[in-house]
Amino acid sequence: MSALLPSSLPSPLPSPLRSLCVYCGASSGHDPAHAAMARALGAAMAARGIALVYGGGHVGLMGIIADAVLAAGGEVTGVIPTALVSTEISHERVTHLHVVRDMHERKALMAEKADGFIALPGGIGTLEELFEVMTWLQLGYHAKPVAVLNVQGFYDGLFAFLDTQQEAGFLRPEHRALLIQESEPGALLDRLAAFSMPEGVSFFSRRAASTLGP
Repeated sequence: MSALLPSSLPSPLPSPLRSLCVYCGASSGHDPAHAAMARALGAAMAARGIALVYGGGHVGLMGIIADAVLAAGGEVTGVIPTALVSTEISHERVTHLHVVRDMHERKALMAEKADGFIALPGGIGTLEELFEVMTWLQLGYHAKPVAVLNVQGFYDGLFAFLDTQQEAGFLRPEHRALLIQESEPGALLDRLAAFSMPEGVSFFSRRAASTLGP
C-alpha cells in the first residue's frame, strides 16, 4: 500500500470515463486468445475515446494493447521505472511516456491519470497492482471502478478464492461485489462507465480518511 494515499473521501457520483489504467502481463501467454482480447479491448477503448494508461512496455500484452489503441487513433500514456526500460523495452511510440524512479512512483502516477482500472491476464505484478487499487477502493480512499476482463476463465480461480475469503469472514460481501468482471470488452466498458459507489458500503477507514483534509 504504497503510493495511492488519497486527499479526500470519494464522491458517490460517477465521473466521465476518459482514461483507463490497464494492468497486464509483459508476456503474451501461451493462449492466443489473451493477445486477441488485449487487441479487442484497445480497439474498443479507442472507439469510445477512452485513453489508455499502462506500464509503458512494448512487449507482451502491454505492447499489444498499446499498439491496438494507437492503431485505432487513441491516446496512450506509458509509465515505466528507469530500471525496467531495457527489461520491458519501453514503448517509444506512445503519446506520452513517463520514465519514473521506481514502482511506487509508477503505480501512483498511473492511478492518478486513470478514471478506472482493468486487469487483463498477467502474472504476480498484475495481481499486485490489481489488489492495491482494490484495497484502496475497499478502504474508501478512491471511488474509481476496478474490473477484470476474464478471458476464457483465466480469473475464475481468483474469484473462487475471493468467495472462500468471504465465506471465512475475511472479506465483506459488499467489498467482494465491488470487483467487476466481464468476459467481453464492450460489456466491461459499459459497466465501468455506469459505475458509482453503491450506497451502504461500509468502509474500514472512513473515519481515518476524513482526517486527511482536502
